[in-house]
Amino acid sequence: MSQNDLNIANQTASATRSDINSALQALGSNNSGSSAPTTTYANMHWYDTSSNMLKQRSEADDAWISIGYFDQSTNAFRVLDDTVVVNTSGTQTGLIGDQATSTWQAGTGTTESLVSPAKIKSAIETLGVDVNGLTSSNYLEVGGLIVQWKTQTFTAQENNIQTLNLPTTFPNALLNCQIAMQLNVGASMDGSLYIRSTSTSQVNFQFSHTTAGNYGTGTVHILAIGH
Repeated sequence: MSQNDLNIANQTASATRSDINSALQALGSNNSGSSAPTTTYANMHWYDTSSNMLKQRSEADDAWISIGYFDQSTNAFRVLDDTVVVNTSGTQTGLIGDQATSTWQAGTGTTESLVSPAKIKSAIETLGVDVNGLTSSNYLEVGGLIVQWKTQTFTAQENNIQTLNLPTTFPNALLNCQIAMQLNVGASMDGSLYIRSTSTSQVNFQFSHTTAGNYGTGTVHILAIGH
């Protein structure tokens, strides 16, 4: 650790030599010390031994700017969280570190940034997608597409047109829709379910059977993709 005011005063030859050596040692060690140098200069470096941080004095010589962290236990340089990435003009193009969860979760942020796998998992589960299984009704936006799914109980009665409202309305169009059914235990399974019509907000479906009648209740599962 070495610091010096970097001002060689008029003094005896031996004192001058000692002062020069002290100044060079300070420069060679980035003015390292547990507290900031008493005398500072614009763009001066200081290695803060109390926090293992390399800092640089601002051009106005009125503040210290943190450059990075030095992990002395592993002899490695560490980039600081929330480090802004810029181009040669100083315009921000990215961010190394956290960005407000509400911003990237809503898809409104345009700044490229790192997001932890744990936060992505949490965001997906917040939308209703569990890693171990889907909730019965929800939607997920993926690369401009909206994927929706819903499970609903229906009456398995011949020619009975029924409506399933989607979890959310597609802003533009429903592109594809798949439907499947499951009748209650004991009901005849030779019936079928098919889609009569669709819109950006709902699907109309109908149960069909070889013999007219009421076959109880069942469960319909719909998967819809649109944008």
